[in-house]
Amino acid sequence: MIVVLDTNAYSNWRRYGHGNELISTADKVIIPSIVLGELRAGFQRGIKAEENERKLDHFLRRAVVEVGVVGDGTSHHYALLKNHLRDQGTPIPEADVWIAAVAVEHGGLLLTRDGHFENLPQVRMAGIEEG
Repeated sequence: MIVVLDTNAYSNWRRYGHGNELISTADKVIIPSIVLGELRAGFQRGIKAEENERKLDHFLRRAVVEVGVVGDGTSHHYALLKNHLRDQGTPIPEADVWIAAVAVEHGGLLLTRDGHFENLPQVRMAGIEEG
């Protein structure tokens, strides 16, 4: 099974262990590059920036973890998802459209606590508890 982490999924996993069963048993864990940017922006605003960055770097070195880089293939999925949302009249944050595109591209299960991904039936998702 491939698991794709949303920003809040990584944060809740770190803080509370939510989603640990899926993350620890996945064949592959993909963390989209967009999520890395969101996490690092948050780290810079906090008092534990170095510690959080060290933990993230350690996580990224795991054999099953891969960075989901946005590329040409991702852009095709993004376009389909973005137009689907426009047609429905259900916009979601732009970064989340890209995260969804990475999940679709890799055929992964998106781990998130954001309900707005439900507007994208193309995205397989698993909800996690809020803090």
